[in-house]
Amino acid sequence: MTATLARCAYCFESLSASLERRPAPSLQRVEELWEKHNATVNTDGADGEGEADDDDAETTDAEAGPPARRETGPQRLAAPSPASASSSSSSSLSIPSCSSSSSSRSTPSSSRADASTPATSKSSSRTSLFSLSRSIATKPAPSSASEERPLFVTWNTVSRSGTKTLRGCIGTFEPQELEHGLRSYALTSAFDDSRFSPIPASALPTLSVSITLLHSFTPCPDPLAWTLGTHGLRLSFTHRGRRLGATYLPDVPREQGWSREETIVSLMRKAGWGGRREEWRAVLEGGGGSGAGGGGGLVTYKGSSAALGYAEWRAWKDWVEREGLSLRR
Repeated sequence: MTATLARCAYCFESLSASLERRPAPSLQRVEELWEKHNATVNTDGADGEGEADDDDAETTDAEAGPPARRETGPQRLAAPSPASASSSSSSSLSIPSCSSSSSSRSTPSSSRADASTPATSKSSSRTSLFSLSRSIATKPAPSSASEERPLFVTWNTVSRSGTKTLRGCIGTFEPQELEHGLRSYALTSAFDDSRFSPIPASALPTLSVSITLLHSFTPCPDPLAWTLGTHGLRLSFTHRGRRLGATYLPDVPREQGWSREETIVSLMRKAGWGGRREEWRAVLEGGGGSGAGGGGGLVTYKGSSAALGYAEWRAWKDWVEREGLSLRR
């Protein structure tokens, strides 16, 4: 299963429909019309899907632009959805981060009038972060869009100069049926990321969206035995009797200019660890460093990703309207 521009357009459509309080189209209909538009326009070969698979390079949770300043203190966990995670930043391009925690906040489907959007549960996220679920064990990427996949949806605002700034990112490690998962997390990341106010309709023209479909979850006994730019990280460990955990999507360390060790330390700080930098390995290996600690577990993963800007989505939407085509069937 791959991330495609049509599936990004579906996220834009889901958000637009919610803001306009109208029913959202189906993923299948958006994909059909996207393909038809590409066949009609076909300008200079620029109508391809443009997806990228993380075996080569990953565009994920992510903001483009120069690396932000490196983190010097703990980062708090974001407040996401079920088995969810978010990405964050600091300074002008905040440090992208993804973490899981439980939340009692309402989902977009319960707080918006888009009746076509199913409710998204927000429980049991901590369990999904700290243990390898059998449902996300390493397996080949499915070829059918009807199959399920863990996923993330990220919204960025784009300045006139092209600089991207994080506006919301939430995802899940629990496999989701694609139509439901993309719609639910497009809205959850737009409205329910606790680090930001809900995205208003007026901000729609400034947005870009990226989606990441996760696969190839693999336990990693050595916390430095992974590849920058290829692997996302899902870390859990015990410190002072508390189980902590966080995640970074694959492109985050590369975009920030971090080494593998810097990434692990940053990830631990994001999870809530405030110990001395040189003690990180002792904490993960069970030595504990300053304060009681316990062993940690690292899982690597890969993903397929794609990103789409407002102008591209709007051009497609205008074409649909000019052709007199209906998004609803």
